Amino acid sequence: MAAQRLAAEKPGQTLQATALVHEAYLRLVGSSDQRGSTWNSRGHFFAAAAEAMRRILIDNARQKARPKHGGDRRRFDFDELDLADESAADDVLALDESLEKLATVDQTIADVVKLRYFAGLTIQETAANLDISVRTANRHWAYAKAWLFRELEEGEEFGI
Repeated sequence: MAAQRLAAEKPGQTLQATALVHEAYLRLVGSSDQRGSTWNSRGHFFAAAAEAMRRILIDNARQKARPKHGGDRRRFDFDELDLADESAADDVLALDESLEKLATVDQTIADVVKLRYFAGLTIQETAANLDISVRTANRHWAYAKAWLFRELEEGEEFGI
């Protein structure tokens, strides 16, 4: 019944059928004035459940329409958005080229960049993986950032 109610709603509904059922159950059974009430029949129960779900959907729609909750903004489906940035591929290629140059200067510093930037490791995890001290890893990371910044800035200057 909840799935049918949600199917009839506008696209973009963020409430799921399971959440709707749980909320309706809490409203039917959980409220103090409803605890003593019993339903006359199965049909009476489903009518009460349908009314509870209708009210939940209306409350949810009203809340979404409020400016405080983004009602004045237009919603987008992520599948429809083109999130790929063409320049990001160029940036990664330039970073890779610069990282190759850095590896010729010092392989350990290049490894710190790979572990921090590409693997997302913390300084402590990077130091443990490379078997260096945390202080050395911090020093290598600071050096690598400055070196890569300079290298990438020079590349932009020459149109690379």
